[in-house]
Amino acid sequence: MRPLNLALFFGFFCFLSLHSQTPQGHTNTNKFKQLYDQFADPNKYHNASGAPGVDYYQQKVDYTMDIELDDKNTRLYGAETITYTNNSPDYLPYLWLQLDQNIRKKDAPALEKNGSGNSLTMRPSSFVSDYVNTPFDGGFNIEWVKDQNGEALPYQINQTMMRVDLPAAIPPGGTFVFQIKWWYNINDHVEKRGRSGYEYFEEDGNRAYVVAQFFPRLCVYNDVEGWQNYQFWGNGEFALEFGDYEVNITVPADHIMEATGSLQNPKEVLSKEEYKRFKASENSFESPVLIVTEEEARAKESSFSTKKKTWKYLAKNVRDFGFATSRKFIWERQAVALGGQNIMAVSLYPKEGNPLWEEYSTKAVVQTLKSYSKFTFDYPYPKAVSVHAKNQGMEYPMICWNYGRPDKEGNYSDRTKFGMISVIIHEVGHNFFPMIVNSDERQWGWMDEGLDTFVQYLAEQEFGESYPEAIPGLTKYPSRRGDPQQIVPYMAGNQEFISPIMSNPENVYQLGPNAYAKPATALNILRETVMGRAAFDHAFKTYAQRWMFKHPTPEDFFRTMEDASAIDLDWFWRGWFYTTDVVDIGVKKINKYYYSDSPDEKTKERLEAFGYSLDNLPDLVFKIDQESESFDPAVAQNNPIGDSQILKQYLEEQGINAADIPTYFYEIEFEKPGGLVMPLIVEYAYADGTKERVTYPVQLWRKNDTSVKKVIISDKELIGVTVDPDNETADINQDNNSWPRKDLPSDFEKFKQKIKG
Repeated sequence: MRPLNLALFFGFFCFLSLHSQTPQGHTNTNKFKQLYDQFADPNKYHNASGAPGVDYYQQKVDYTMDIELDDKNTRLYGAETITYTNNSPDYLPYLWLQLDQNIRKKDAPALEKNGSGNSLTMRPSSFVSDYVNTPFDGGFNIEWVKDQNGEALPYQINQTMMRVDLPAAIPPGGTFVFQIKWWYNINDHVEKRGRSGYEYFEEDGNRAYVVAQFFPRLCVYNDVEGWQNYQFWGNGEFALEFGDYEVNITVPADHIMEATGSLQNPKEVLSKEEYKRFKASENSFESPVLIVTEEEARAKESSFSTKKKTWKYLAKNVRDFGFATSRKFIWERQAVALGGQNIMAVSLYPKEGNPLWEEYSTKAVVQTLKSYSKFTFDYPYPKAVSVHAKNQGMEYPMICWNYGRPDKEGNYSDRTKFGMISVIIHEVGHNFFPMIVNSDERQWGWMDEGLDTFVQYLAEQEFGESYPEAIPGLTKYPSRRGDPQQIVPYMAGNQEFISPIMSNPENVYQLGPNAYAKPATALNILRETVMGRAAFDHAFKTYAQRWMFKHPTPEDFFRTMEDASAIDLDWFWRGWFYTTDVVDIGVKKINKYYYSDSPDEKTKERLEAFGYSLDNLPDLVFKIDQESESFDPAVAQNNPIGDSQILKQYLEEQGINAADIPTYFYEIEFEKPGGLVMPLIVEYAYADGTKERVTYPVQLWRKNDTSVKKVIISDKELIGVTVDPDNETADINQDNNSWPRKDLPSDFEKFKQKIKG
């Protein structure tokens, strides 16, 4: 054959195609172009590799607090001394603080942020709360703000933010010390689903408190936002600075408490027996030690002491503080050896949590610490606490609230059990994201929720391996999020109610799928299908360790994953995080073919249209496929060179035995109706019963976003082609994934199977 003639032929064809009409320009819409137009420019604070830059800085805020809980009136009183260290290059004439409890003021704008209408269904308690009871009036009551000399400081409250004006701007490297005194009414978190508050137990007249966002907290000041003082509307969580906390909390003397930080006065607040068990637990690596038993907790439920005790805690380099307290609490602790230190895995729960909590809570904490440390960094804090709270799932440094309660007879379903284990893993896992890798939750909910949900999936699977008795009859832990097929209903849903992952949490309809499930699934696909475990795990750990105790941005994550793996992922971030495109890749058609010395009519017409004569192309052979009118099944049978004398002569001249030519030639066209580009995973099935799995790189789509063709040459007859055979890409449409087409159940049939029985 003559390659020059072919080159001229195809070049002329392209020329005619391009000049058949007046060309129209377009912007670069290629899905493999770099993300320069979306990423913030790298700079001396956040460099191009995704690491902290040479001039990266962050502020430090230290708190000393005295807190008192008024159990009778469900009120909290507090006074704090704040030491603010300005590590920025800027002069700061004022400070912004968060007053998150103000979202509970009866006239808070956040209460009216959504449209309202009559619900089709409603709980009686919600009816009374919404239409009968006087609206709860929470929010901070600021008594005064003073400097360290006791002089009043002017301040201005704007909804959930408070600006404190300073007598002189804090210079770079300077510090400012000031004090605030406040109180607020504590909310019932069961009735209104608050992140913190109390649950009232009518049977014994007690309350269990899980308390957070209870003090005015400094906003973040950094090179990205300046002051991050975006109002708290309820969904977007928190952006906070690191610092040291010294907190004294006064509660009824018969209460048991856990909190952020290390307990400084255990001998003062615990009985001799409790203290003995407390110390013994520090070396209990096989099973938890009960500091307070269920029997002892039951006895305390009726004590209602009028005396008080003050629990003292010290926490270093944390971004927040939370505590839980009640006379109802059972308390257990177990040691976990990690990174050269013994960390305490702790559970705190009322009798209403048993027998579920005594069996699984601490096990879940232990597994979380081990799994997350493996994929990120060794857990640096002295403890991790799981506190039982009805309908709750919320996280703070070293402590979190978790749901999962048996019925009154102590019975529980698998759904309740796995739900409880999963929420404990998730909330304890938040110690890593964002309590240590301290992203801006107020702006980018997925950076903590999505990354945490992804590692949660890994930890759940390892929990099932560590405790097989917890998943009887199952081959693996039944994770609710992370598996690609589980995100398909969301991604295939009504686009009017779907937002890109890169959206503020306040502006999405379905926060769970958007900020938790979809990014977790994307990272799972990235690990298993796109990058491979070794490359992904190294890059993910690099990101976590680069940004421990710092404030990363989305670009820092994206850039680090590429920098540490040498894999260009801009196409992936664009599709999965910046759009709501879906995966839909399938088999369009398959053509068996052979070669002939004579072209079919369609080829002749094209050649004539381009001004070519067959007399001038003497050495060419022509493809004859199943769509051609010239296709002869008898000639095609086991004979890819057909009746071509030109090919036979050429093979003979080259000393090639025609019998060595593979028997079957197939051209397979794959289509991509979906907007997301993904690697093309194909399983080929042959007549002899064998199968072959091939993964084509995602770059296959870089020059044609709708379809691509691949040639399969084999000695075996091809009888089946399946795209994404293991459902690992979140393909929303299975109808086009196979050749020959498979009869798949309709949506109605799937629904019937789901509700059967």
